[in-house]
Amino acid sequence: MSRPLRLAVFDVDGTLVDSQHHINASMQLAYGAMGLEGPSLEQVRGIVGLSLPQAMRQLSPDLTDAQNDALVVAYKATFKSNREGGELAPLYAGIASMLDGLAGDDHLLLGVATGNSRRGLDAVFDGHGLASKFVTSQVADNHPSKPHPSMLLQALSETGVEAANAVMIGDTTFDMEMGVAAGMHCIGVSWGYHTVDRLHEAGAARIVNEAAELTGLLDGFWG
Repeated sequence: MSRPLRLAVFDVDGTLVDSQHHINASMQLAYGAMGLEGPSLEQVRGIVGLSLPQAMRQLSPDLTDAQNDALVVAYKATFKSNREGGELAPLYAGIASMLDGLAGDDHLLLGVATGNSRRGLDAVFDGHGLASKFVTSQVADNHPSKPHPSMLLQALSETGVEAANAVMIGDTTFDMEMGVAAGMHCIGVSWGYHTVDRLHEAGAARIVNEAAELTGLLDGFWG
């Protein structure tokens, strides 16, 4: 009997790339441009993965809607400027070879679900040569913010894979909650921005500590 088609969907920031310092630098500049005190790095790490409007509301719940909108615009401008200046968030150790290995499995499709914009994701893909690895990529431009399952439901629809044969891989509770809401399995990574305990509480069935572990884990994950 042939194996059914599987789907592994990855988060980006904190899972594939270590973007915390790029995000934090842009966040500080955006807050400074509005004359506001910027959040701490720990606070910034806590909202990575959310779409920008939701992230800003969580960081600064007392701001008016107009201020929140202005902060989003300021952040986009500073992040775009930094990106055009040649700064690229690095891949975590072992990510490139892990993706190469998984992409070679004819029964496994790879996807991305990220709080990034399409422009931001394309910059990551182009900078690291990753675009060819993924058959579906879902971004914040077209969906409600995580943990709403819209991104994953669209990925399942595009690939024709059933939720029971799919897994969400990420570093935040938003990723795990999104996966659970979509009826998918969830794997947390320990090198990202939320703690292992929080990932387990949010629905992670397994935790991996190195990228290389994913290759062997997914080989037998569905039994």
